[in-house]
Amino acid sequence: MHIGLVGTGKIGAFHAEGLAQLSGVDRLSVVDIDPRRAADVARRIGAQLVETPEAMFKAGVDAVVIAAATPAHAPLLHMAADAGIPAFCEKPIALDLATTDAVIDHITRAGILVQIGFQRRFDRGYRAAREAASTGLLGDLLIVRVATHDPSPPSMDYVAVSGGVWRDQTIHDFDIAPWVVGKPVVEVYADGHANAPEFAQHDDIDAACAVLRFDGGTLGIVSGTRVDARGYDVRMEVFGTHDSIAVGWDGRTPMRSVEPGAVASGDPGYRDFIDRFGAAYRAELQAFVAAVRDRTDSLCTVHDARNALAVALAADRSRREHRPVRIDEVG
Repeated sequence: MHIGLVGTGKIGAFHAEGLAQLSGVDRLSVVDIDPRRAADVARRIGAQLVETPEAMFKAGVDAVVIAAATPAHAPLLHMAADAGIPAFCEKPIALDLATTDAVIDHITRAGILVQIGFQRRFDRGYRAAREAASTGLLGDLLIVRVATHDPSPPSMDYVAVSGGVWRDQTIHDFDIAPWVVGKPVVEVYADGHANAPEFAQHDDIDAACAVLRFDGGTLGIVSGTRVDARGYDVRMEVFGTHDSIAVGWDGRTPMRSVEPGAVASGDPGYRDFIDRFGAAYRAELQAFVAAVRDRTDSLCTVHDARNALAVALAADRSRREHRPVRIDEVG
């Protein structure tokens, strides 16, 4: 299979290495807005360097992986639909529903496979939690807690175009929580604070909390921060009437117990998203290549991406208006 990769930044370079190692991929072409960065990646993994995305689509690729900056996602997905080529695209499709819906309509009419990069769905811990919830092992679900705490803030240039903490960071939580629970979010009540004044300058926050209400009554608690002195902390806790479980709790969890007699593991906390989810990133691309080869359904659809974006938009409105917001108000 000949795969085209658009975007060779941090996650794109990681995807390039993963694709080069997949048995179902025998040819890889790469392109980036920074030609030198793309050339470096191509040289390291033995890939073909292409000058433009348009040239890549004309080069006869069997599928494309989109790891470019968020503003490029929608245009590149439209190119894939025009070319009739399956696509994997990092989240989000876009930062607004109108642009997202235009892409979904085009993809639907073109009939192409599109998989969105919510990699937590391919993490073994989250998959085990989903199975425990769906099989009734936990009993009735009462409360779900999810957290995403970055070790250090992104650059302000990135923050300015990111769409804010809800659409950039906690959107992963807004996807994985209903996926594990098995029910959609119907309402959100959110608040936040800009501890660092630079975030306020971009009308953003670096400490965020939200209460979710799922269809059926289960409640969710979301926390997100742009700074965590102990590392990259991403976890989930699910409390049911029969059992309670945790995802992301191991010797490298960036948390220190102050209980008397507690023994620290001594292992370093997770450094970043690749350190924490490297295996999941590889698994999602393997699943995408298999879906293209076998002509099976996407394991994370454009509709899933839209649902997570709608929750993020509702959280943003809730914070601004200081009130609960139902998802159907925005989506």
